[in-house]
Amino acid sequence: MTSRPRLLSCAAFLAGMALAPAWAETVHVRYSVTLLGLPMGTAGYTATLTPTSYRVDGNAKLTGLANLVANSKVAAASSGAIAGARVLPAAYANTATNPETTRTVRMGLSAGNVTAIDITPPFEDKPGRVPLTEASKRGIVDPLSAIVMAVPAGQPLIGPASCDRTIPIFDGYTRFNISLSYVGTREVKTKGYAGPVVVCAVRYTPIAGHRPQRAATKFMTDNKRLEAWLAPVESARILLPFRVSVATQVGTTVIEAQEFVIEGAPGKAAAQ
Repeated sequence: MTSRPRLLSCAAFLAGMALAPAWAETVHVRYSVTLLGLPMGTAGYTATLTPTSYRVDGNAKLTGLANLVANSKVAAASSGAIAGARVLPAAYANTATNPETTRTVRMGLSAGNVTAIDITPPFEDKPGRVPLTEASKRGIVDPLSAIVMAVPAGQPLIGPASCDRTIPIFDGYTRFNISLSYVGTREVKTKGYAGPVVVCAVRYTPIAGHRPQRAATKFMTDNKRLEAWLAPVESARILLPFRVSVATQVGTTVIEAQEFVIEGAPGKAAAQ
């Protein structure tokens, strides 16, 4: 006869199997960064995706010509839950280093609401800055979680539903929206991925924490030359940036994947 401890052990094992993710995928993306076609740096991230969760570890570094202006590095990490078409961050950390300073931002979140913030050293509160409110910290995603774009069930991964969304972003000191709208599709090929991407027009809308009279703020608010190409991770029903182009006051910056490798997928990672 089976002992009670063994029954309990079997029950615990089966419960664990039921709660454990059926699969996990890891996506490695490496980008080149150019300005006016000239090399400016590199960026990349590793995203681990399950049916109900995600973690993203990212980094960026100015190199080449950019080092004539500043030697800057950024490392960031974010994790949270995926619930249907919603991405719900739980933790975010960002460390940015340049020749003048190193600053770390840490945020704790729950269901899209900020529960704790630590910025070391703190930013100077400059005149003309639109004040942040408690409402600015609710119903948001952090900048790294913003790249994880879930597609509603029943919608094709490559289609209007891929783009038609507004992403409410809070980075610890500024609150802004990124709005995407569908333009079309393209075929791309790079190391690890060959197939369709969805092309989205992008608009930037500052909400709080910014200085409205700054020339850069005005330029980006009026900027209609922003575009993002999103590549599908089929099993996770997630889209990740493949290419981003941004017109700036000194020329167009392009961030484009040189490597887009999906590992551990239960099936082929391509759009339906």
